[in-house]
Amino acid sequence: MQFFLYTLFFVSALMLILVILVQEGKGGGLGGALGGAGSETFGVRAGGVNKVTFVIFLVFILSAMSLHWTSDESNSGSALDFDDATTQAIEAPIDPQQ
Repeated sequence: MQFFLYTLFFVSALMLILVILVQEGKGGGLGGALGGAGSETFGVRAGGVNKVTFVIFLVFILSAMSLHWTSDESNSGSALDFDDATTQAIEAPIDPQQ
C-alpha cells in the first residue's frame, strides 16, 4: 500500500508541475517559450486544463495525507523534545582550560 501511495504521490507531483508549466498565464509563462505548445495542446479554451489541474492537485493532496495517515508513528514527536543525553550535554560546564 505504501508503494502505491508513494508512486501516486510522485507521479501526481510530476504531472502537476508539467501541467502548470505548460499553461499560459497572464504573462505568457513557459507556454510561449515552448513555441505555443500550451495553446496547441489544450486549445484556445483552457477551462478543461483548469479542471485537470485541480483534479491532479486533489490526487496530490489526498495521496500526501494518506501517506501521513498510514505512516508508522516512529518519527512522531517534536524537535524541541530533549532526551536525557541532550539535556546533559547542554548543561555540561565548559572547561576553559582545554
